[in-house]
Amino acid sequence: MTATPLTKARDVPADSNALAARYRTVLERIREAERRYGRDNGSVSLIAVSKTQPAIAIETVHTCGQSAFGENHLQEAVDKIAKLRDKPLVWHFIGHIQNNKCRLIATHFDWVHSVDRIKTVQRLASLRPENHPVLNVLIQVNLEGEVSKSGTPPQEVMPLATAIAHQPRLRLRGLMAIPSPSNDFDHQRQIFSRLRNIRDELIDQGYPIDCLSMGMTDDLEAAIAEGATHVRIGTAIFGPRRPRHQ
Repeated sequence: MTATPLTKARDVPADSNALAARYRTVLERIREAERRYGRDNGSVSLIAVSKTQPAIAIETVHTCGQSAFGENHLQEAVDKIAKLRDKPLVWHFIGHIQNNKCRLIATHFDWVHSVDRIKTVQRLASLRPENHPVLNVLIQVNLEGEVSKSGTPPQEVMPLATAIAHQPRLRLRGLMAIPSPSNDFDHQRQIFSRLRNIRDELIDQGYPIDCLSMGMTDDLEAAIAEGATHVRIGTAIFGPRRPRHQ
């Protein structure tokens, strides 16, 4: 008898009922935070962070009504985008940008949340295919000066915004931040308020930005309280992160 090859764990169909239940719970958290902090209903968009998750899990969440998905492992993301190309999905790149990966990012993604260097701006703009819509871009800001994290320092945001604004293949949409973990709600709000203040300064200078990408599973309420327009949620939807190679 010929042995049946073992199915890789990453290819096992997701528990669709559990996934759908977790997804609905996250949506309710978002709507409840909107109500609690005086935000308009539906003013906060959910990006489902699907890194390390198989395409079938993304399909399951999509059937619940989700269209925006975030990825930061580039080759893995490109493979999934190809598998799901017949679905009306919007892809957000949220990982660190290496210059030699700019072509793939510019070709396959609709949004990029992690721009933090002028050189990256130039490469993304030059590599965005002419038959694609303009690429939506957010500047990643390192709010706490953490040397281990990507992101431009607050004082460098304005020159970077100017560089993006001069690129016709890019559209500056707003700012993104990943604060250090904290269980202190007031501290979370304080950090997020820094990004909101930088956003307000850009608007005062005439930049028509409309997005604040901030807030994840453990701090989305604080982010919404401080004006987040996009929250990036992975674990609360998909469960514990899968190893990248199994």
